[in-house]
Amino acid sequence: MPAKDIFHDAVKHALEKERWIITEDPLFLRFGGVDMYIDLAAEQLMGAEKDGEKIAVEIKSFIGVSATTEFSTALGQFLKYQLALEEREPDRVLYLAIPIDVDRGFFSLELPRRLIEKYRVNLIVYEPEEEEIVRWQK
Repeated sequence: MPAKDIFHDAVKHALEKERWIITEDPLFLRFGGVDMYIDLAAEQLMGAEKDGEKIAVEIKSFIGVSATTEFSTALGQFLKYQLALEEREPDRVLYLAIPIDVDRGFFSLELPRRLIEKYRVNLIVYEPEEEEIVRWQK
């Protein structure tokens, strides 16, 4: 099982503050001969008689030397997980969670913005110190 991201608990607590119930930590999937671990799976109940919304969240901190390299890795993971979820859990929406400073910095550049748009990467922008979600972007 892979190591948890440095901001794993901050994102988990932020989701819980918004009344998400963490159902898997991590979410294990096996697809195409490969074992995968998405950081979190969560559900939010819509009502007593209705099924709730289900999400999976891949958390990234972008604290390494190269934001470009980390973005390439994150995008590759997102696309791999997205395909696996479409096959195994099609009712679950995948999100990439990124810190607010990365959203305002690297993710405001043209290339990351265009790739996020082209590949329809859903984002959760979070504030790690306050353990809050700043924005959901679908």
